[in-house]
Amino acid sequence: MFVKNESKADRTHRVDRIMERLDSRYGSEPPIFLKSSNAWQLLFATILSAQCTDERVNKVTEKLFKKYVDLGAFAEADITELEEDIKSTGFYHNKAKNIKACAGDLLQRFSGVVPDTIEELTSLPGVGRKTGNLILGHIYNKNAIVVDTHVKRVSNRLGLADSQDPEETEYQLNETVPEQYWIRWNTHIISLGRSYCKSARPDCEGCFVNDLCPACGKEEILEATRAGAAGGKRRKTKSNM
Repeated sequence: MFVKNESKADRTHRVDRIMERLDSRYGSEPPIFLKSSNAWQLLFATILSAQCTDERVNKVTEKLFKKYVDLGAFAEADITELEEDIKSTGFYHNKAKNIKACAGDLLQRFSGVVPDTIEELTSLPGVGRKTGNLILGHIYNKNAIVVDTHVKRVSNRLGLADSQDPEETEYQLNETVPEQYWIRWNTHIISLGRSYCKSARPDCEGCFVNDLCPACGKEEILEATRAGAAGGKRRKTKSNM
C-alpha cells in the first residue's frame, strides 16, 4: 500500500530516515549472505537459494565448489550426480539442469565471464531478475534492487510498493527508493524482515522504524500482506529466480 497524500519530497525524506536507521543498525556496507569466491559461484549459489535458506545453500556450496572447481567441471558434470550433490536445497532436478546449462552458456557465449547487463544475465538458464540484479549489485557495483519475499513484504508494509508481484515491486521501488540506496535496500530489508517484520508475527512494537511505517499497528494492513504472501506462495512454481 502506498501512503495516501504523501508527496514525493515527503516520501524521499521518509526513506532517507529509514535508511539512516537501517545503516546505523546493519552497517553501510551491504553484506553478502551467500558465500562465494567469484561471480559464477555467487550466480550458482543464488540459483540454489530459490525456496531454500542461505544457511543450507552455504553448507551445500562449501562442498560443491570444492568438487566442481570451475565452469568446465559444472558443464561436464553428470546430471544425476549433480542432482544428488544439491538435493538438500530442494527442486534439485531443475536447479541441476539450470546450473549445468548455465555453465555451458557462460563458456560458449560469454567466454567464461559472467555478463554485466540484466538482459544478458536473464538470458542464462535459471537466471531471473532477482538473481541478475543481485549479481549486478554485488559483483559489478551497479545500482539494482533485488526483490525476494522479505523485500516484497516489508516494502509493501512500509508503503513504498503496492504489489505482490516481485517484478512489479522492483519497478515500484525504482521509483520510490533513491537510486543510491538500491544495493543496500535488499540486504537491509532482508535483515529487518528476518528480525522484526516477519510475515506471521511482526514485532511492530519493538521495530526501530515503526514510527516511519504506515502499517505499524494496523492489523488489517498486516493481514493483507500475509494473505498476499500466502497467495504468492500458492501460485509460485519452479520458475526462474
